[in-house]
Amino acid sequence: MSLTPRRGRILVPLLLLVVWLGLGGVLGPFAGRLGEVATNDQAAFLPRSAESTQVIAAQRSFKQDETLPAVVVWTADGGGSIRDRQAAAGRALASVTDVPGVVGDVSPALVSKDGKALEGVVQLRPDLGKRLGDSLDRIRAAAEHVPGSTVQLAGPAAGQADLADAFAGIDGLLLAVALVAVLVILLLVYRSVLLPLVIILGAVFALGLACAVVYALADHDLVRVDGQVQGILSILVIGAATDYALLITARYREELAERADRFAAARAALRQSWGAVVASAATVALGLLALLLSDLTNNRALGPVGAIGIVCAVISSLTFLPAVLVLLGRSAYWPATPRPAGGGHGVWRRVAALVDRAPRKVWAVSLAVLLACAAFAPTLVAKGVPLDETFVDDAPSVAAQRTLAEHFPGGSGNPTVVIADAARLDRVITAARTTEGVASATGVTGSGRPGGAPLVVDGRVRVDVTLSSAADSDAAKSTVARLRTALHAVPGANALVGGYTAQQYDTLRTAERDRTLIVPVVLAIIFVILTVLLRSLLMPALLVATVGLNFLATLGVSSLVFQHVLGFTGSDPSVPLYGFVFLVALGVDYNIFLMSRVREESLRHGVRQGVLRGLVGTGGVITSAGVVLAATFAALGVIPLAFLAQIAFIVAFGVLLDTLVVRSLLVPALVRDLGEVAWWPGRLWRGSAQVGTHGGADRGHADCTKAAG
Repeated sequence: MSLTPRRGRILVPLLLLVVWLGLGGVLGPFAGRLGEVATNDQAAFLPRSAESTQVIAAQRSFKQDETLPAVVVWTADGGGSIRDRQAAAGRALASVTDVPGVVGDVSPALVSKDGKALEGVVQLRPDLGKRLGDSLDRIRAAAEHVPGSTVQLAGPAAGQADLADAFAGIDGLLLAVALVAVLVILLLVYRSVLLPLVIILGAVFALGLACAVVYALADHDLVRVDGQVQGILSILVIGAATDYALLITARYREELAERADRFAAARAALRQSWGAVVASAATVALGLLALLLSDLTNNRALGPVGAIGIVCAVISSLTFLPAVLVLLGRSAYWPATPRPAGGGHGVWRRVAALVDRAPRKVWAVSLAVLLACAAFAPTLVAKGVPLDETFVDDAPSVAAQRTLAEHFPGGSGNPTVVIADAARLDRVITAARTTEGVASATGVTGSGRPGGAPLVVDGRVRVDVTLSSAADSDAAKSTVARLRTALHAVPGANALVGGYTAQQYDTLRTAERDRTLIVPVVLAIIFVILTVLLRSLLMPALLVATVGLNFLATLGVSSLVFQHVLGFTGSDPSVPLYGFVFLVALGVDYNIFLMSRVREESLRHGVRQGVLRGLVGTGGVITSAGVVLAATFAALGVIPLAFLAQIAFIVAFGVLLDTLVVRSLLVPALVRDLGEVAWWPGRLWRGSAQVGTHGGADRGHADCTKAAG
């Protein structure tokens, strides 16, 4: 009978372990199946209320649904004239009408003004998905029947195919790189055999659960997933689950050193850490959900998907991990030995001693360094990435676009689309042609060929405008802005300007609006959570200000690295917003881990010693967590896209800066210098006696000195 309570205590963790093993077996494969419900159709991620989005809807009334142009470019071998191959190119284009996905009549092959290149445009359905590559291969094969020429494919269709190729390995390669990086770091930090494997297994289970939930929602069109969202979800879940696991395992190790009963140690560790874990997860999840306020569909897609991932990471960390730790006991840390709280690594005792000895100097120097880095933040150009910088490597569509731009107007094959009232067609065409930056403007005819009668639907007509500059350039976006001004001024035309360049322009404007709206909302969310957790107003304001400064400093350094080291001339408009949400929310995580421990220690030993004990006690685990998170986000760099490479650098560098400077030096030094005032308007209480800056803190001076080294 005496064994019954013990058996009962073992039964719960055993049951949890069995449940998670079952979930892992059933749901684990979904981590590799998100690609089945993902779309990389960029037309699906436009601003909902933008003028270019209205043009897409208007085009459908012409029975001319939004298409994806594939531009075929022929250049003569050896650089000579290619005019005598125009007829053969025309026959090649005519032969692709039976290729799956090709819609409408194929345009005739056009000769460039220099006579050295031919161009033909094939319109494809935008919903081909994985079949797009096969269709393009067949178009290329037909185009290669033009003798004495080199064939390349440019335009949005070719770019989308290259994008799909870039994401092709996201299920396997990205996940493998991230998990290996985490495993190596954990082995080096813990020098334990079992614990890193347990933490990795918990993160994989969390990812499997998250992917299964997201798969079900995406399959019912409740959320939208693309390659970027898919990659960020994997990294976010692995990083968050590992961070939460590190905090819990560190507290469990401390409790094992002081308690003989592993069950009591697990209960104490959970009681002391669950609040910080849940609060940290809430800041990230709610910060991501704030992206639902965005007018950009891909931003809104990341919000709920990322929040689901964070919730799954918390569930795994608070159920699977404690269950396994209880079952393993001290053997989880073998061959290392659990050590009591306050021991800490010698490095952190020395850091605490420095903060205690000269807090004002420490925070002043740290602040000056961060401000110097932040001074370069305004130099980050987030107006979009030129096509030739979209991919880290030189993708085939990028090389083809360069060839096209050498011989034809920059906007060839990718026209700006204007929808206007038919009664004002002539005036609209005249206004368009006289706009600076416009190469040509032609009304779309019923026959689809030049010289025919204009196609009129419900009193509206379509005009295709070719821009002089490349469709993805800043000059083209400026032309779209001028074109809208000119056409909106035509009386009674009710003109709408859309197309690829207009979509890029609208995305840029919308991203600027999103930052203005979402940044204050995220800061407010974090402030409220910190206020509830820390029961203070000044401390949350201090923490929010420091992580905000860390974000600006990271942007400043990133701007210098992007321009002068990596050679990027610009960033995607969403990069600053993504960087802000991840860095601020995740940066607050580490401050929550630190300050919740500082508050706990201050209640026992006073404010001064609380800061020092909290810093020593959490220094190793938080730094390990920061390194792990930086490594997981850095793994995004294996996907050869500029957007993900820039996000990877911003988050990885920013997390390390926050971990090593803001959380280790700036925040502890500020709190040490302010003393009890930092907890205003609340007061710290120990038992029935108030803990003041002097009083209780000085009574523990001997212990404080020991903790600080």
